[in-house]
Amino acid sequence: MAGNTNRSGAVRKAGSKKGAQVGTGGHGRRALKGKGPTPKAEEREYHPAFKRKAAAEKTAAGQRQRDASRGVVRGTRKSTEGTEVVAGRNSVLEALRTEVPMTTVYIATRLDHDDRTREILQLASTRGLALLEVTKPELDRLTDGQVHQGVAAQVPPYAYRDVEDLLDVAEASGRPPLIVALDGVTDPRNLGAVLRSAGAFGAHGVLVPERRAAGVTASAWKVSAGAAAHVPVARATNLARALGELKKAGCFVVGLDGDGDTEVGALHLATDPLVVVVGSEGKGMGRLIREACDVVAKIPIDAAAVESLNAGVATSIALYEIAKARRG
Repeated sequence: MAGNTNRSGAVRKAGSKKGAQVGTGGHGRRALKGKGPTPKAEEREYHPAFKRKAAAEKTAAGQRQRDASRGVVRGTRKSTEGTEVVAGRNSVLEALRTEVPMTTVYIATRLDHDDRTREILQLASTRGLALLEVTKPELDRLTDGQVHQGVAAQVPPYAYRDVEDLLDVAEASGRPPLIVALDGVTDPRNLGAVLRSAGAFGAHGVLVPERRAAGVTASAWKVSAGAAAHVPVARATNLARALGELKKAGCFVVGLDGDGDTEVGALHLATDPLVVVVGSEGKGMGRLIREACDVVAKIPIDAAAVESLNAGVATSIALYEIAKARRG
């Protein structure tokens, strides 16, 4: 009979009833889980992006290793506090030999020492520097991934002076001011060479812009051969304005350029209070800086052989001629 649940063939398990089915109680939850977000392309080993990333990292590592073998200060970086880190055995050793200011020397734990590391420890101890033993991961973080070979050193930020300080130094010397201003010179090695020449020929200081210009880094300090410790460097927010202030203080501004009106050796202002402006190699001085100059002088060269001189060489020649004129 229709509707008779007790008819033959009707079978129902004990305790079962119509309606919602009994759940799994969470036992099937694992099967419902996904595999997480899809990895990025550069994280999947079979993807071309992964291979490109690996190749780029290998190239960068090779370049850092080549730099390390040549003793280049490639392991140098600036922190947000203005401090600088020099990385690598050759770089740290050379910085210690040239008496670059340091606060701390870091040595990796269980380091395999050689002649360089032994000399590093000796020089650091002689100078009374802090010696810290750190793990390799700590050194990796400190040097921002640079090749450090188990050795790094921290260089404090350079204490720049004001423009007025350079005039005070000149007044204390009893000689007419002689200041070098750099416009657009971005290579710290050129700045180091300028400091060396400034110290050799009696300049009272060097003036650099705050932006788009080389600062006194460990590399500049080394090239200066110690002159950075004796020749003050001032920074100006606006170089053209700073030159105007120096002119109001009684200085004449002489710019160096291959198209100058007179030769440096015949400069009639050499014995007066003087600011010598040197531009970057290739671009030279900017328009506003050139307009601020009272005289534009040139260094005669064989243009067929050499197109221009770099800032360090040009400064050295100009300061030599000025020093000679002042002695005469």
